[in-house]
Amino acid sequence: MATNVRTRDGGPATSRSASRRSRGEAPFRYLSTAAGVALLAIMAAIAVFLISEAIPALRANEANFFSELTWEPNSSREFGIAALAFGTVLSSLLALVIATPIAVGVALFISHYAPRRLAAPLGYLIDLLAAVPSVVYGLWGVAFLVPLLRTPSQWLNETFGWFPLFGGDGIIGGKTMLAGSVVLAIMILPIIAAISREVFLQAPKMNEEAALALGATRWEMIRMAVLPFGRPGVISAAMLGLGRAMGETIAVALIFPATFDITFQILTPHANSIAANIANGFGEANDIGRGALIASGLVLFVITLLVNMAARFVINRRKEYARTGA
Repeated sequence: MATNVRTRDGGPATSRSASRRSRGEAPFRYLSTAAGVALLAIMAAIAVFLISEAIPALRANEANFFSELTWEPNSSREFGIAALAFGTVLSSLLALVIATPIAVGVALFISHYAPRRLAAPLGYLIDLLAAVPSVVYGLWGVAFLVPLLRTPSQWLNETFGWFPLFGGDGIIGGKTMLAGSVVLAIMILPIIAAISREVFLQAPKMNEEAALALGATRWEMIRMAVLPFGRPGVISAAMLGLGRAMGETIAVALIFPATFDITFQILTPHANSIAANIANGFGEANDIGRGALIASGLVLFVITLLVNMAARFVINRRKEYARTGA
């Protein structure tokens, strides 16, 4: 019946609309393909640049780049990434552990608990936190958070000093791994909360209404219908926040004491990261020093890729479960 409908020029209406769709689909497909290829080309160009600039410094290195704790490329040409990589991973994981539960709670409150008059302004406020420059967070951390955490750090050390994270002798508090991790947690919290909120709002309303109709409480409805559906999205948001924490530079450069050792004692002034070391040392580095810093940036680049690949693997394993929840 549809093929009998004629337009003013006598042609079939369905054929004309199909022709228009085909003409619009080809350019869109080509543009999408070009965008994907351009992204891969940019990543490849970054990798080639990092490798080409790092090779001379790695050849001049007189120590093991992956296990050496010393970082003296400008003088003795002995440098290693072990302490910097350890500090980067530990501070980012601590920030993720602190930020994720709070962010998920904020997202659930905005999406399912808060009244509309409160949910919208609170959502805007969370989004605005992501736009605050990192140097502001760093200055706030140095001027306000570091002195504020001194007393809680001493209490944690005296009460839970038997636990490796809270142990340590000598100076407790000040510019520590804990202070830097708290600042990183505040910085990544808006990202995780915003993405989780949008995912929770997309949960099927029929599943929520069915759970409530069967007598479930609001929390039981969220646990059965919302969280299973939003789990892949929360994982993606957490991994995005983890990548942001690993690459953060100015805030941690202002807070970390720039030491080169490996310790799990987050209450003592021992902390550093790859990004902070690059920011602190690039201006005074010679040719070998700049190459060493670029080599450390290559390591950070690889770590970030591995984190994103791991997140994609976890999400792909959860696809069937998420589809069932939907």
